[in-house]
Amino acid sequence: FKETNGPTDSYAAISQVDRLQSEPESIRKWREEQKERLEQLDANSRKQEAEWKEKAIKELEEWYARQDEKLQKTKASNRAAEEAFVNDAEDIFPGTEWERVAQLCDFNPKSSKQAKDVSRMRSVLISLKQAPLVR
Repeated sequence: FKETNGPTDSYAAISQVDRLQSEPESIRKWREEQKERLEQLDANSRKQEAEWKEKAIKELEEWYARQDEKLQKTKASNRAAEEAFVNDAEDIFPGTEWERVAQLCDFNPKSSKQAKDVSRMRSVLISLKQAPLVR
């Protein structure tokens, strides 16, 4: 079985041309209108696709701008926190170790954003703060 785009013998090609020439005026007119309608639909879909692409590019640029702004804010807050931490690290006195641990650890279980369960570690640190080990 061999596929072709048209009739294989010359008589079939001639009969097809005769059929096209002998079709009624209304069908020919409908074919032309349908062709114009399809071309119009294609043009509209290409136009709409171009608009969507422009809109997507614009939204992507806005998203990148928001992400960059958020990143800059995070960097600034991290730098400020690091500077405060370094300044606090210079104020080390004997006997203030547990106060420093309490500052560094978040003992409020509701404000913890971690997915892991750290309740046991929290309880160990609290008990050590209340009754420190004696060497």
